[in-house]
Amino acid sequence: MAKRDCYEVLGVQKGASKDEIKKAYRKLAVQFHPDKNPGNKEAEDKFKEATEAYSILSDESSRAKYDQFGHAAFEQGGGGAGFRGFQGGDFSGFEDLFGDLFGSDIFGSFFGGAFGGAGGGRTRGGAGRDLRFDLEVSFEEAAFGGEKEISIARNVPCEGCKGSGAEPGSKIERCKQCAGHGQVRMQQGFFTIQRPCHVCEGSGEKHTSPCKKCAGAGRSTARSKLSVKIPAGIEHGQRLKLRGEGEAGMKGGPNGDLYVQIAVKDHPIFEREGADIMCQVPVNYSDAVLGAEISVPTLEGMVNMKIPAGTESGKVFRLKNKGVKVLGTNSRGDQHVRVVIEVPKKVSEEERKLLHRLQELRKASPSSETASFFEKMKGMFS
Repeated sequence: MAKRDCYEVLGVQKGASKDEIKKAYRKLAVQFHPDKNPGNKEAEDKFKEATEAYSILSDESSRAKYDQFGHAAFEQGGGGAGFRGFQGGDFSGFEDLFGDLFGSDIFGSFFGGAFGGAGGGRTRGGAGRDLRFDLEVSFEEAAFGGEKEISIARNVPCEGCKGSGAEPGSKIERCKQCAGHGQVRMQQGFFTIQRPCHVCEGSGEKHTSPCKKCAGAGRSTARSKLSVKIPAGIEHGQRLKLRGEGEAGMKGGPNGDLYVQIAVKDHPIFEREGADIMCQVPVNYSDAVLGAEISVPTLEGMVNMKIPAGTESGKVFRLKNKGVKVLGTNSRGDQHVRVVIEVPKKVSEEERKLLHRLQELRKASPSSETASFFEKMKGMFS
């Protein structure tokens, strides 16, 4: 099958810069890497294809030959070095390629030391697990921010061995499983990669006497209290990351992180859309007709708001800067007030007489809108 055009594979134009090519390849490499798609042959093929395209287009000499001769420049007898593929597990030269893309630290952990030096040798103990905590906050706390204390159960370093997993004073011997290297080789897809040894958990060492208090785990379960700062303007469904507040790592490994998932309680009066809030306020008929100054609730208390004469039901007024703080800024949204004409179900005898009198006056002198409506009605049935 004919190979696809390298520019098409990476999704870039022919005149794309090195940075554009690198960015496009980075996205594809992360998406189709075999570690993220175990057993997926299609993803594996796409990863190979993208890597070959990048190896050609990232090198000026190879790119010039490709632009002139296409893939034929790198076929046998084509005179170009080109892309050597992954035959026989030969990854020489690709450590620089991936290291340049992802950084040496990320490269080592991302590919598990597949290319030899990166990420090889002994590692620290296993990293602790990330944890999640669901935290419910009030509408006002989400709007203005605040501080909440939470209590979580998590693994912490053992007090007896200080996290080492060994009985104090015990001897240390080399791990027989990995011969003290802390790494073992294994086959994954088309890669032969290195992983931390499961026996010594990457330390390369074994203690002759495991800690009696934690049975060698180096950790114990305890309940901890933490203070969580709620930033003003946070929305329902967003989460906060507390770095290093997850479970303790294994035998000196780094702690995991704690993710606090925010759930905002409903408010009896207000609804929220981004940084703006909405509310509905009842207004009596006479105030709507004659105009008035009415009291309106806000997040900071009651304020007076003027409504002009002849205000219709459903009219929306804006109270500037009375909304929620925009997350991470000093600006605030607005409050939108929708007025609804209130129709009383019961009226006094005096009110009834006045309303009948008003009804008679309105019939004798209908509004222009009413007169126009009935004129249209006549036209429909004439």
